Order: sequence, then C-alpha cells, then structure tokens
Amino acid sequence: MIGISKLYCGTVEPSDALRYGRRSGQLPSHLLQFSEDKRPVVVWNITKACNLKCVHCYAHATQGASSDELSTQEGMRLIDDLAAFGAPVLLFSGGEPLVRKDLPELAAYAVQKGMRAVISTNGTLIDQKKAKILKEIGLSYVGISLDGMQPVNDLFRGVPGAYAKAMEGIRHCQEAGIKVGLRFTMNKRNVLEIPGIFELLEEMEIPRICFYHLVYAGRGSALLADDLTHAETRAAVDLIIERTKALHARGKAKEVLTVDNHADGPYLYLRLLQEDPERAAEVLSLLKMNEGNNSGRGIGCVSWDGEVYADQFWRHHSFGNVRQRPFSRIWTDPEDPLLLQLKEKKKFMQGRCATCRWLDVCGGNFRVRAEAISGNVWAPDPACYLSDEEIAQTV
Repeated sequence: MIGISKLYCGTVEPSDALRYGRRSGQLPSHLLQFSEDKRPVVVWNITKACNLKCVHCYAHATQGASSDELSTQEGMRLIDDLAAFGAPVLLFSGGEPLVRKDLPELAAYAVQKGMRAVISTNGTLIDQKKAKILKEIGLSYVGISLDGMQPVNDLFRGVPGAYAKAMEGIRHCQEAGIKVGLRFTMNKRNVLEIPGIFELLEEMEIPRICFYHLVYAGRGSALLADDLTHAETRAAVDLIIERTKALHARGKAKEVLTVDNHADGPYLYLRLLQEDPERAAEVLSLLKMNEGNNSGRGIGCVSWDGEVYADQFWRHHSFGNVRQRPFSRIWTDPEDPLLLQLKEKKKFMQGRCATCRWLDVCGGNFRVRAEAISGNVWAPDPACYLSDEEIAQTV
C-alpha cells in the first residue's frame, strides 16, 4: 500500500513510526506498513461463496460454498496460532465473508485474542442488525468494494441493484459507528469513475479509499486487455494525488491509498522532489520503511480450505495447509523454496528490476503479474510504469 494522503499531504512523519519502535505489536493500524519486523497481515478467505458475480474476482468465487471450508473450530485454532505468532491484523475476505454465518463469532474471537479484525466485503449483506453485531464484536474496519457509480459498478458486480445495496451497507455501518471505507479496482472500464468516487467520499463523509491496480489473477486474468497502459496509469495516479490534495486543502482530509503497484512510491517521490524537496526526503525515508511489496513476508493468505499462499492473488502456489502444519510454522520454517526466496526476493530479481534504483523502495513489485505474463516469477512486473531514465536516477 502507498499512502497518498500520508506521504503527499504530510499526515505521517518518519518520527511517527520510530516512536513506537517500528514493532507490529505496538504500531497503530495507520502505521503498520512501516513496521520493521513485518509480522504478516493475514488475509483469510473464509469462504468461496458469494452473492455477486464480479468479473474481476481473484478467488473465482461461486454461488455455493466449497465443501472443504475450514470449520468454526478449525478457524479458531488458526486464530489461536496467528495471535500467538503476533500477526497484527486478520482480514476476513471471500468470496463474500458475510455469507458465512459464523463470521461474527470468528471475528469476535480474533478481537478477544488481541488481533485487529477487519473485513473486505461487497457491502450488500450489511443490514442494520448485522452492522450492530459487527460493531459490538469490536471490528476495526469494514472495506466495501465499489468500482464506480451505479451503472458501472453493477456491470462489474454482475447483479443489478448491487450499488444500491452497497450504499445501504455503508450507511448502516456509519449509523452503527463502524469505520467504513471503499475499495476500487482501476481498469479501462472504470477509470473515468475516479472523480465520482472522490465526490462520493465527500458527500457521504467516508474517511478512507483504497485504489487497487489490477492484478492478473482469478477472473481478473480475463481483464488483461482492460488494464491501464503505463500512460493511463500515470494519469490515474496523478488524478488521485490531485483530488487528495484538493480535499486536504479544503479541510476535508481523507485517507487515500493506492494498492498493488509499488511503482507508485517512487513516482510520488519524484513528483515531490520537484515540488517540495524537504518533504520528498521524509517521504523517501518512509518508503524505505514500507519496503514495497511484501507478499510472502509482511502479508500472507489462508484460503477457505486451509491452503497458505504468499498473498490473496497467488492461489496457484500453496506453501502448505494449516490442517497439517500451523501457519506460524509454514511461514517461519518454510518447506517450499519459493517462500524462502520471497522473503529475500531482491536477491533473485531479473531484468530492469535487478538494477533498479528503487528496488529497496518497491520490493520488486508484484511477482504474480510478472509470472502471469512471462511465466517467470522473477521477471520485471509488466505494470511498472516508470521509465528507464526514472529507475536509473541517483537517489
């Protein structure tokens, strides 16, 4: 994640993370990306079932649940292990996590164990009763996926009325006092919706938005032709920066992040270097703390059937199953050579990534995209939009 508002608008300083010792267990949630120990944030896809039919679903979600989902008791054992391991955040995802009836019970258990519990949802199943329950169990955050205004969003979701139901879900969360934010996956079909999303943030007083770059995984692989070109990506990131800056200038600050393309970090730094060199130096320090992509190190994924992945997009390569070995052992005592390599992936990068000036900042970007296009895990990420001149600049 690249915190556009944190970095560009100066809402976070290097000293903010340093004062907590940069330990995951002590850092507040908005500073976790700057931790030094990189205890993994774990995404748990608790079900394959979903009530929508999103065209870009990375999990290939289905209408019905998979027969081999972890049971409630198995889920609690997973949470016991994650809590003891020191994983700071458990993100419940799917499919649609609210399809599982025991989600409140599992989330409450995670909170009781001292973890931050958050959910990633399409929002359509959050009625007033559900929102009240989620508030009572101590859920930290609800991220609701929207990919544009009503016509575009419903086309992406594959179900008419999805937008209206998501709006209801947002309002119910707000009424219950739950922090709620938006998730938006950028591509050619919806990039023109970005201004409308910013207007929605302001109109509904939504405090947070994550703009995701497209990852070629799951059904998202079929959207490869709809991914933004490098020029279109730069224009989209510039627009996000400008709209974020305008909100802050008017005293209506929002937390704005871009996700899944760590070229955004150097791009933001190079822009600031021209506008505010002093702030640019602070931003570079924060970006180095962030370390860019952390798949297989600072983020991990557990599937509905207990398989462990480097992240939620890398579902074709499992490192083991929590039914046979605890997540903590799979993660710290890897039996899979790829997981070992991902923890030190800068040693294995090839092509322009290997000699890039920003390798310590970007972390090699998304290996899943590189593999999807070239068949080579260590090839350059094709979505990196930085020019050869930009990656060769002396820091």
